[in-house]
Amino acid sequence: MGDRPTRRRKLLNLALALRNYGDERQVLPRLQRLKELGWVDEIPTRIQRMLGAIDMMRFFIVPCAADYYRSKGINFYFHTLLRFLDDPASLIDPTGFNSARDTIIGHVLQVVHANPDYDLQLLDSFPDGLHAMEEQVVAILAGSHPRAASILATVEDPEYHGRLLEYVREFRRRQTRTASLLRENILGDDRFRVLERTFGELPRAMRYFSKLPKSPLGAARHLLSVREFPLHLAEAAYTAGPGAA
Repeated sequence: MGDRPTRRRKLLNLALALRNYGDERQVLPRLQRLKELGWVDEIPTRIQRMLGAIDMMRFFIVPCAADYYRSKGINFYFHTLLRFLDDPASLIDPTGFNSARDTIIGHVLQVVHANPDYDLQLLDSFPDGLHAMEEQVVAILAGSHPRAASILATVEDPEYHGRLLEYVREFRRRQTRTASLLRENILGDDRFRVLERTFGELPRAMRYFSKLPKSPLGAARHLLSVREFPLHLAEAAYTAGPGAA
């Protein structure tokens, strides 16, 4: 948790994140920028985004992370607690649309991602997002980042940041698709590959969200009746698009 000023700052950031959660005045301009940049084909409604975030968490993020932690001999619940203590605000927003730039960057730094493309594309909603991402990875590797100690104590793989820096630099300059920086348990599991193909990048995740019910009644019916990932809504295959999405 850090010293007293650090703890106070973390709690303040959490309070601000909770207060601003779901504020469409902040979310919609970022979504519109992402659409203009080509990262989003169609902006899902607020209900679709809420429903999509739940599906992404329960079908992809949590089971895939739990599987990865098991393979590393890490307790999923304890590791989640460590992440919360390191940055409480980073765990309350699965889509990242309500999160500040540095909250998203901190999340990428503290967790070996199944595929970091979603978050890197999301950072393009800030004019300096990707530049700041690269700078902070460099700072982590140099040991000069203000959160270096806690992030390095939390991240599951000590070699992750070296790979991440190379990938972020390539991501910033590429004009065509290159191989994504996929986590090892994604590569070896066909079920996780389908889920990564649907949720691992922002354009494809938003396409999934846009297929979900728009009404409160339809959303409730989906949550109550859909217990497994709906394969008929999955992304069929990789598709090229603006920004090499």
